[in-house]
Amino acid sequence: MRTPGARAFYLAAAPARVGIAMAGLGIVWMVHAETGSFGAAGLVTASFAVAETLMGPQTARLMDRRGQSRVLVPLLCAHAVAVAALVALALAGARTLPLMAAALAAGATIPQIGALAAARWSALLRGRAELRAAFALETIGNDTAYLLGPGLAVLAATRLHPAAGSALAGVLVVGAGLVFAALRGTAPAPAAAPRADRTAARGPRTLLTRNFATLLAVNLALGVFFGSMQVSVSAFADVHHAPAAAGFLYGLMSAASLLGGLAYGRRRPRTPPAGQLPLILTFLACASLLPLAAGAPWQLGLALLLPGAGVAPLIITSSTLVESVMDRSVLTQAFTWANSASAAGIALSAAAVGRLVDGPGGPRAGFAVPLLALTATAALTWSTRHALTAAATAS
Repeated sequence: MRTPGARAFYLAAAPARVGIAMAGLGIVWMVHAETGSFGAAGLVTASFAVAETLMGPQTARLMDRRGQSRVLVPLLCAHAVAVAALVALALAGARTLPLMAAALAAGATIPQIGALAAARWSALLRGRAELRAAFALETIGNDTAYLLGPGLAVLAATRLHPAAGSALAGVLVVGAGLVFAALRGTAPAPAAAPRADRTAARGPRTLLTRNFATLLAVNLALGVFFGSMQVSVSAFADVHHAPAAAGFLYGLMSAASLLGGLAYGRRRPRTPPAGQLPLILTFLACASLLPLAAGAPWQLGLALLLPGAGVAPLIITSSTLVESVMDRSVLTQAFTWANSASAAGIALSAAAVGRLVDGPGGPRAGFAVPLLALTATAALTWSTRHALTAAATAS
């Protein structure tokens, strides 16, 4: 945080992170309140999420080429218009299809502030030991946002107005995003023209490499972990007649992740990040066995602490490796694709696990999904760790 300009852009990004964390739940409450249908709310929210997942990397590509501020300002203006249209349509009692169209526009224009901040840290601290601590700080910031955001969205929707959560999310994203965009001094320079001596493996236009595919698989597995746990923990609490405990139980895991991120960010391990990655995944896979043995909510709370503690170190290590192995000219895209992989994992696993927990296996069947995903991904990273190490060293 002593790095010149770092404190300003990090603090500017904080409200925008909270707004992004509020967006999905804010739409659910607003659409359900106006239509009376959770089905409609789910479709509108899914439209927002799909557009965000698909369009985020495309806007990041423009930012890599033209600069963050030059693209971010018009993007935020478009997002403000889209959110205003979504709120107005909901309040006017519009049908589901117009609401989905507005949600698509809102999702397509919401900026990936976390990826933009990570790219700024890379530009400021490239090759320095402090970069790993900076990614730890990023992870803590995102964890904090996702602890505060959903609760704030529900509070605004229930205490003020059903549309207040969505409106407040839009205000936070646009307002903080414009301040972030104004801090041009820390923004990475637009990508330079391609040079003939760059290898194909690290060429400025190359994202489809084996190393990056491995890191996308790691983020996909992390998304599967989040999506599965959200549904499985909720189902477990409901089965044990304590549905209100679901948020507290999931919050315990998030709190453990925060503490794990603080502890991990302060360490300076001798093992390179590519060597740490399979170790962390193996730890997380083994820790994911514990929820399968829980027989009561209090037992599940204890069982979630250990896997929670491994989440932040995994995110930090993955971010460090993305920064190390990817070319500067596609770095914002790479961070955004990693976020999109996690979002895809959340969406796919939440849908699949929802069906599993309704079956004879109940919540335990849901807890088995992240275990399988993490085990497979740990095996993948063990087999590719030497290639990742070589690519990181070459950079």
